[in-house]
Amino acid sequence: MRAAGIDLGSVRIGVAVAPADVSVAVPYEVLERSGERAHDHRALAGMVADVGAEVVVIGLPTSLDGGEGPAAAAVRAEAGEIAAALEVPVVLHDERYTTVTAERMLAERGVRGPARREVIDKVAATVILQSWLDAGD
Repeated sequence: MRAAGIDLGSVRIGVAVAPADVSVAVPYEVLERSGERAHDHRALAGMVADVGAEVVVIGLPTSLDGGEGPAAAAVRAEAGEIAAALEVPVVLHDERYTTVTAERMLAERGVRGPARREVIDKVAATVILQSWLDAGD
């Protein structure tokens, strides 16, 4: 199944994809927030259609103990809006440690400063999607 992963940030939205024939997530795109959610969601819908995704996985920020706070509530609300803009299922997946993992991956590859800021969101989306693929959800 072809899948798309999304890391919802306040400034940027990271997008990753996993082709149907392999279970490996790869970075795809970073969408700069426009200031209008409906516009951003239409752009995401276009990306999802372009890659032929059959499911969209959105990272859910939970606390270390698995609880949900205000950030998780905000993501749940926006995920509902995104689901309404898409024609494929949307699932939420625990994104604990994804930014830390993405930061570590980029540091190991020597990516620093502005270059890191340009890609961190799509790398975080890749970590989210890969975790979901590995979990077999």
